[in-house]
Amino acid sequence: MAGTAAAVLIFVVVAIPTALIPNMFFTREIPPTWWSYTALGISSLLTGLLVATYVASPIARTGNTNKSGIVASLLTFFAVGCPVCNKLVLLALGTTGAMTFFEPVQPLLAVISIGLLVWALLRRVSQENACRVAPVAS
Repeated sequence: MAGTAAAVLIFVVVAIPTALIPNMFFTREIPPTWWSYTALGISSLLTGLLVATYVASPIARTGNTNKSGIVASLLTFFAVGCPVCNKLVLLALGTTGAMTFFEPVQPLLAVISIGLLVWALLRRVSQENACRVAPVAS
């Protein structure tokens, strides 16, 4: 249930400000690309699976955590967002720069985001098999 809630939450939290879900608060100057919904759906699903591995996990807490899931979620936001609606990109590159340089990179950001989430999930699941076994009382 935690994984499903996280997947839905990530989808909504990214889709509302990027206007992939039409709403009265945010608009897009440029329509979403054909792959935006797919990239967001895959990223949301993988994030939900990743969050689910942290619920009631037998892995000992060491304080060291993998931040790639957080970075991947941020990359997803930039990957599916409108290139000229993103204030950070607009300030850094201007309107022409956003369309010329940032828009062509967005699919690559989506692939990197999904790759980071897959890597984080595989790393986390492989650690699940490495939990300590309690000694058996004889």
